[in-house]
Amino acid sequence: MKKLFAYVAVLGIMSFSSVAMAQDESAAAPAAEQVEQAAAPAAEEVTTEAAAPVAEEEAPSLHQVLKEKFVEGGVGWMLPVLACMVFGLAICIERIIYLTAANTNTKKLLAKVEEAFEQGGVEAAKEVCRNTRGPVASIFFQGLDRYAEGPDMVEKAVSSYGSVQMGRMENGLSWISLFIAIAPSLGFMGTVVGMIAAFDSIQQLGDMSPVALAGGIKVALLTTIFGLIAAVSLQLFYNYIVAKIDSIVNKMEDASISLMDIILKYQAKH
Repeated sequence: MKKLFAYVAVLGIMSFSSVAMAQDESAAAPAAEQVEQAAAPAAEEVTTEAAAPVAEEEAPSLHQVLKEKFVEGGVGWMLPVLACMVFGLAICIERIIYLTAANTNTKKLLAKVEEAFEQGGVEAAKEVCRNTRGPVASIFFQGLDRYAEGPDMVEKAVSSYGSVQMGRMENGLSWISLFIAIAPSLGFMGTVVGMIAAFDSIQQLGDMSPVALAGGIKVALLTTIFGLIAAVSLQLFYNYIVAKIDSIVNKMEDASISLMDIILKYQAKH
């Protein structure tokens, strides 16, 4: 009987211990959750505070990047490339302004000249051409100025003065072509000189340092990049100007043929 009581007592103690341990674990779980919940905002605050300076840092603009790379490439070689680009762009802008002003509405001009022929004759037509700007009006005026010498002389005057006006429109294109050729050549020359300097420094040190070699090659290649940028930019403007000149020349030729038709029609009536 005593053994049975002792056995039951031991089982009771073990059961009580298990229940107590379970209660302790259940009580500890909310406490752990509270600690984790309290620590989570703190961790988020730390993460936000650490990430805030990174978010505030802005990426450098294209202008700043080009300025830094220009300085890294060396002023001695970058300045000639920059000069080629600046002078080339100045000529391009001047040509575009000139050609825009020279672009005349030929249909409207021909209608005015024909109306002037009907109302006041050759002198009235010359006055219309004198008061209209542009190469087409100048060609018309030179042709009408030879009206008294016959249609053949009018045609020759129009053809000859058309060549003069075309030469004026193409003025400066040779300089643009020169800058397009020189800019990348200067860039390549700067690259070659930079590579030679990099290998000279390696030879003097007696050790092929990848850092020194990479830095020298980087500086050398920057001149090539800027030279190519200048050449490509000027080439785009050059092609636009040539296309605009071709368009004006085509209008001049069509208008000259129409002028000769108007002159022959006027002579047939008189």
